[in-house]
Amino acid sequence: MTATHPLQQVLQHLHAGRWNAAHDLVQHDGSMLAAWLHGILHLQEGDLEDAENWYDRAARHFRSRGTLAEEIAAFEAALAASETSDPNERT
Repeated sequence: MTATHPLQQVLQHLHAGRWNAAHDLVQHDGSMLAAWLHGILHLQEGDLEDAENWYDRAARHFRSRGTLAEEIAAFEAALAASETSDPNERT
C-alpha cells in the first residue's frame, strides 16, 4: 500500500474551504513543495505579499504564475509526480 503524501491532507482542506486547517498543516513541512502550496494558500486568501514570499522560498516565479486554479492543478501534478519518484525523498 502506498503512503499518502502529507501535503494531500493540506489539499483536502484547501478544496473543502478549510483554509485555517490547511495553513496550520502546511507550516509543519519544510519542503519546496510545501513552500509552493503555502504560497498558493496565501494567494487564495488575497495576501499577495506573503504569497510572493512563499513562492520565492519555493524557487517559483510569482509574477509569471497562472490563475489560482492553474496553480492548484500544477501543484497537484507536481505532487503526483513526486509520489511516483523515490518515496523516501520528500524534500
